[in-house]
Amino acid sequence: MSTVEVFSPAKINLFLAVTGRRADGYHELVSVAAPLEWGDRLLCALREGEGGGFSLACDDPAVPLDESNLIVRAAQKFRAATGWRRNAGFTLAKRIPIGAGLGGGSSNAAAALKALNRLAGEPLDPAALAQVAAEVGSDCALFLAGGPVVMRGRGERVEPLAAAAAGRLRGRRLLLFKPGFGVATPWAYAQLAAGGAYLDGAEAEARLADWNSGGAPAEELLYNNMEPPVFAKFPALPLLLDRLRADFALAGRMSGSGSCCFALLPGPGPSSAALPAAVREAWGSSAFMVETRLA
Repeated sequence: MSTVEVFSPAKINLFLAVTGRRADGYHELVSVAAPLEWGDRLLCALREGEGGGFSLACDDPAVPLDESNLIVRAAQKFRAATGWRRNAGFTLAKRIPIGAGLGGGSSNAAAALKALNRLAGEPLDPAALAQVAAEVGSDCALFLAGGPVVMRGRGERVEPLAAAAAGRLRGRRLLLFKPGFGVATPWAYAQLAAGGAYLDGAEAEARLADWNSGGAPAEELLYNNMEPPVFAKFPALPLLLDRLRADFALAGRMSGSGSCCFALLPGPGPSSAALPAAVREAWGSSAFMVETRLA
């Protein structure tokens, strides 16, 4: 095998409680995140020779191709962890918007690790691969689980959501919608820290445990305490979410630090044409939208 193609899904945070700031500058959180059936695709191909580097090409000119890209960082971490010396080139088909809060860069890094591990003959078991992923980025490891997960710490402590609870999420339809601007994650966390709008860790765990133990639908899980500081600067986000609740009775939230939002859709059929029309009316023709499902 000399070429591997890996699906690199987007994710949403259905529940995101940032509970405080750590001494190392990162933030503590409790989150339920779920991958989507929609995302990027990453092709990895072996190249001749050994000991060289890794190359990256992408169909989106806004994506950096140097070592600032998490794909390249992940490849370097894989080499350091395994001693594998082959050269490889990555080609990324980019669909996940940048600055959306959908985990695109972290998902791409996890996809790179999966691809290299296959090409190298699986030198890393799942636990070792997750350890390398956590070294690349706080939420990279969640994309190795293949389903809804609970994230703790700075996001590197990942465990699968309980089977019964995960069953209430898998397959749920949702609409993703993003305005023409993004939100920088460091800025959003800085605003949250400045306002001290944290949720107590014990309360976050209690809320999650209560939802896990009952039979409540996904709508009752939704929470994100990063919304207030982001919404204060970008009022277009809450205005649209409020309209979707009022006019369509849909539960929606911002994902991660934004700017992408989502609304859970009822039933198995396609959404009404009025829903995307409402998004376009609020955010203009530059608004990004896609209908998909929780994986």
